[in-house]
Amino acid sequence: MTETETPHVIWFDDLVRTDVPLVGGKNASLGEMVQSLGEKGIRVPPGFATSAPAFRAFIAHNALEPVIADWLQRLEDGRSTLAEAGAAIRKAIIAGHWPEDLAAAILQGYRDLGERTGHAEPSVAVRSSATAEDLPEASFAGQQETYLNVRGEKALLSTCRRCYASLFTDRAITYRRINGFEHDKVALSVGVQMMVRADTGGAGVMFSIDTETGFDKVVLINGAWGLGENVVQGAVSPDEYQVFKPLLQDRALKPIVHRTLGAKERKMIYAGAEGGETRNVPTSKAERARFVLSEDEVVELARQACTIEDHYGCPMDMEWARDGETGDLYIVQARPETVQSRAEAGKMLNYTLKSHGPELLRGLSVGGAVVSAPVCLIESAADIDRFRDGSILVTPITDPDWVPIMKRAAAIITDSGGRTSHAAIVSRELGLPAIVGCGNATELLHDEQVVTASCAEGDEGIVYDGEGEFTVEEIDLGAAPETGTKIMLNMANPAAAFRWWRLPADGVGLARMEFVISNAIKVHPLALTRFDRITDERVREEIEALTRGYDDKPAYFVDKLARGLARIAAVAWPKPVIVRMSDFKTNEYAGLLGGAQFEPHEENPMIGFRGASRYYSPDYAEGFALECAAIARLRGEMGFTNVVVMIPFVRTVDEADRVLEVMAGAGLARGKDGLEVYVMCEVPSNVILAEEFASRFDGFSIGSNDLTQLVLGVDRDSGKLAGLFRERDPAVMWMIRHVIDAAGKAGVKVGLCGQAPSNDPEFARLLVEAGIDSISVTPDSFLAVKDHVAAAERG
Repeated sequence: MTETETPHVIWFDDLVRTDVPLVGGKNASLGEMVQSLGEKGIRVPPGFATSAPAFRAFIAHNALEPVIADWLQRLEDGRSTLAEAGAAIRKAIIAGHWPEDLAAAILQGYRDLGERTGHAEPSVAVRSSATAEDLPEASFAGQQETYLNVRGEKALLSTCRRCYASLFTDRAITYRRINGFEHDKVALSVGVQMMVRADTGGAGVMFSIDTETGFDKVVLINGAWGLGENVVQGAVSPDEYQVFKPLLQDRALKPIVHRTLGAKERKMIYAGAEGGETRNVPTSKAERARFVLSEDEVVELARQACTIEDHYGCPMDMEWARDGETGDLYIVQARPETVQSRAEAGKMLNYTLKSHGPELLRGLSVGGAVVSAPVCLIESAADIDRFRDGSILVTPITDPDWVPIMKRAAAIITDSGGRTSHAAIVSRELGLPAIVGCGNATELLHDEQVVTASCAEGDEGIVYDGEGEFTVEEIDLGAAPETGTKIMLNMANPAAAFRWWRLPADGVGLARMEFVISNAIKVHPLALTRFDRITDERVREEIEALTRGYDDKPAYFVDKLARGLARIAAVAWPKPVIVRMSDFKTNEYAGLLGGAQFEPHEENPMIGFRGASRYYSPDYAEGFALECAAIARLRGEMGFTNVVVMIPFVRTVDEADRVLEVMAGAGLARGKDGLEVYVMCEVPSNVILAEEFASRFDGFSIGSNDLTQLVLGVDRDSGKLAGLFRERDPAVMWMIRHVIDAAGKAGVKVGLCGQAPSNDPEFARLLVEAGIDSISVTPDSFLAVKDHVAAAERG
């Protein structure tokens, strides 16, 4: 279809994605989905689009070309400000009159849409779709306007005029100047689409890729009550979900690896029965305490995201809505994701914060960088002229009008918003770190205060007082040599796991359960199973607050632990992920919420009531049962069969048998559904009786720190004895060689998890010579260990 033969109005049914020059990116994409994806279960509300020639006809009919050109020239010459030029052009367009044939075509389309949907005056969404918007090289969000709940012919024509005028918002003019688009070469199409009754349901945004790391195996979903504009604009802190794509093909599984309840402070609803307006109202306490989407709906949306991504052949950015009357899920927009999908695959920057001042506040991190700079606090777009270049912009929310100063900021911090909000999307486009949804940044921070904004510590961005010290390292992933010895990763923080997905690791050799318990769960497991025995009222209140929304308190522990470990399992899938069951010492357990009441005081917790001895003891068996339930859910309901269980600090063969029996009773029998069980080799008895342990377990993981400590009798935390603590000591090396030899003869795997191979190339060489199967190290040491092992293998 060429411009000369293009009608004023085109139904979505007749559009395909290559029609961007005629109807812009948004409308072309809607047409593509209506035509190609309806039969695959993708619901798109019906509608039509005005064409680019229709826009040009309107401009010509009202003789607006010279008016627009004159004001834009004044802007270029410095004779007018951006605000003056934009306002004058928009005013002229809104005052324009419709050509009779164009008005008639729009109104006929509206009447036909009413017949299709069974409503005489349907409520519609009216969206702007510029012919240069949402192209891969032109991707800034929200340049033009969207109007919701428009009803009636007069209101529709008025709103379409406002859409035309929004081609010349200050932000749209700025955007075209930045990207080198000629203003007169860009036209605007208006999409008129049946409203989904999300005002009584919910809505949000989803990406078929992790927005912060580019991890391409997850779907990220944000949602809030009411119409979706609040999520897009960052006016609320939404619920957040992450779903693992490779396991979605099995409809029996629910691979939701992350779920966070957002504050959802307000919701956008219809303003009145007459239509034409929306308004924001506060959400109820019940709504704030409840997730917008059920688990089934989360999984269904994720499957739709995968269907759309497969069709387009690239990661996608989509908006969804759930009709509150029917419960049906709709896709109301879809466009290519334009930041992570174009990132340079072979390189990554790793920021490490070395030192910092006191923590001031937290939010959601966007990007992975660290910035120290003075604050510039601006609470209204009317005051953006106050912004100082190179400052950290602190503001309640941003909308597209803020783009001209956002690109001059060092970082951005907002009170509200999620990872799919405007502030987050534009920050990624500009390569800026941002911390969104902090809640009270504009109350706690002040102008000219020097702070450090850190997005390098996982999902949560943290603002510290003062100037922090940090390093930046460029990692060349293409430089990793091939090795016969498997090099795996040690991981603890699920929130930071996805940032390492590009490393060519052979799996996760040590996933530390303790980190999830102490940072995500925070509560001693027995304080949940024996909550009625908690005597401290403050502790009871804190536990009640943490577990709100769960049917029972132990379910909170199982859910949080399973999802935390799932993110680590996902990053390595389908390679093995060895999860060590909890190995807190009693003093560390006592530090958990409610823990002091259930833990004994020990003079030497390092060799006290820890590891395997707890799992069958009446003093902790209930806690271990919850750990087992989380692993069973992780492997069963969620589908992460790559998870291997590892038992720490097993002192005797009899103890090994007792733990394996307890696990079998909890549904984790070794060998069932392919479950492998490893043992930590960290007690001398594990080496001395290696053959007997090998007959009970599928592999050994040498814990070099504890093994060295117990072989040499050196407290690993003693500064005075630090010179004696050496993994390469002949006695320790004898132990390591012996267990590697015994494992080889028994046909079970053996690895080592520790930092020594990264700091000591000679130790790496000795391990390779001894025939070790794998070495597991922290991600930032991965490439160094790869180099050391490759050199050792070459001889």
